[in-house]
Amino acid sequence: MSPAAQAGGRGAGARIDYVSPLPPVRSGIADYSRDLLPHLAPLCDLRVVRVPGQPVADELAERWRPVDAAESGRGGRLPLYQMGNNRYHEGVLRMALERPGVVTLHDVVLHHLLIESTLAREDFEGYRERLAADHGWVGEMVARARDWGEVGDAALFSLPAHRTLVRRQRGVLVHSRWAADLIREENPDVRVRPVPMGVPLPPPVSAAAGRALRERLGIAADRPLLGSFGFQTPIKRTLTAIGALASPRLADAHLLVAGEVSPALDFERRAREAGVADRVHVTGFLDYEDFEAAIAASDVCLNLRYPTAGETSASLLRVLAVGRPTVVSDYAQFAELPDEVAVKAPLGEGEEEALAGLLAELLADRGRLAAMGAAAREYVARRHDPAAAAAAVAAACGELAEAEPPGAAPLAPPPPTTLTWLELAGEIEVEGAGDGWGEGEARRLEIALSNTGFSRWLATRNETGGVLVEVQWRRRVDEPALAREWRDLPRDVAPGETFHLSIETRRPLEAGVLIVEPHVIGAGGFGGLGGPVWISDV
Repeated sequence: MSPAAQAGGRGAGARIDYVSPLPPVRSGIADYSRDLLPHLAPLCDLRVVRVPGQPVADELAERWRPVDAAESGRGGRLPLYQMGNNRYHEGVLRMALERPGVVTLHDVVLHHLLIESTLAREDFEGYRERLAADHGWVGEMVARARDWGEVGDAALFSLPAHRTLVRRQRGVLVHSRWAADLIREENPDVRVRPVPMGVPLPPPVSAAAGRALRERLGIAADRPLLGSFGFQTPIKRTLTAIGALASPRLADAHLLVAGEVSPALDFERRAREAGVADRVHVTGFLDYEDFEAAIAASDVCLNLRYPTAGETSASLLRVLAVGRPTVVSDYAQFAELPDEVAVKAPLGEGEEEALAGLLAELLADRGRLAAMGAAAREYVARRHDPAAAAAAVAAACGELAEAEPPGAAPLAPPPPTTLTWLELAGEIEVEGAGDGWGEGEARRLEIALSNTGFSRWLATRNETGGVLVEVQWRRRVDEPALAREWRDLPRDVAPGETFHLSIETRRPLEAGVLIVEPHVIGAGGFGGLGGPVWISDV
């Protein structure tokens, strides 16, 4: 045991209460914390906090002596939270909301965690409230859509559901510039610091272990092998990789999928449909040694992602650290990788064909594969050294320890408009339509339109969704119109705003009722949409 550990991790710098899942929890963040703690301890007064309801491996408990969650942040200590996007971080989230500190966002998107803690427990109201708190009317509408049975992945990634969390913290740490920019875009007053993710540099891959795994799986030593690693979800694009395997250019190649598979995926069916079932090998979860052997057995490793929760992939860095050439999606934080370290596959139409072409070129050039592997290992050693990463974390915590959380702020998403929001509230006042208006007489009406609702009324020039003001004459309210006149709304009317419109109109013969009503082009009159109508006997 190191002197720092024996002393409870007390060193110079900030007084940090470290809050994270730890092994044996099956989480990449638990592994990250296990590797970071020994390097962080000498740099600060470090105390490990047990996440409520989670076990801690005996050897880690003996070394770090975790304290109860109720102790976190007491006596002016700084909680340092490790936040991910799965159920293992529900307790971390509760603590971070109650006791502000510094949070490391391993995933910028926390929408999946929100669903796990609300909808998965049939708590729709909790889901609606929290999504609306983070995303205003947009979140409210997405929540309503889910209540109506509309389920899709788009909102999971477009609404990150992290705003309340990050605004209650003294600062936020992330592992890429892309993630930092994403948070600052909507929260410019949140203090965000990019820090490298520490990855211990393991020994180079064991060729013997790789050959042994190939033999167990029945893959000949001379066959090209592609590898996809870690928990398999639709965003990892492994279905795309299976489709690419059907290309004649990859006729001899095999695909190894090493990791747990989401129930939403059926790799076997996709492989049968593509005619490559005999060349796709799905292992399920592997222990550490077999996982390393699977990487060693692969000629090219795949780390495709779309969309992304903003995570820096620990499985990708492990692959790079052992010196394996890798293909990633040309997207988000993965675009920051140097070209000599990772080949970037385009997304969109023709993705399978493009991926097949890139892989065929790589597999045909063994010299290039070797050079990429060496560059990848050097990149991790330089950019993700655990000691340097710990120093960056300690420095950021020291800087942010006394900062004040920015706290809640008005949401800034643009209001809905009459193009998309068909619940309209407002008031209409009309001057100039008093008694004594003779048949055939022309008068000028002064109309005040007040938008008391939630949506912006669009000007007529917007065509669909724009607003026209109708002046209608009838004998009686329940009879058809004798005459109609239309006037443009020359500009948008924002929520809370009153717009004045001057209209000249002539009373037809026999007309006894005047109606003034705005209309939404393509939808109908305001009256049918819950909005205002002005009606008067003249």
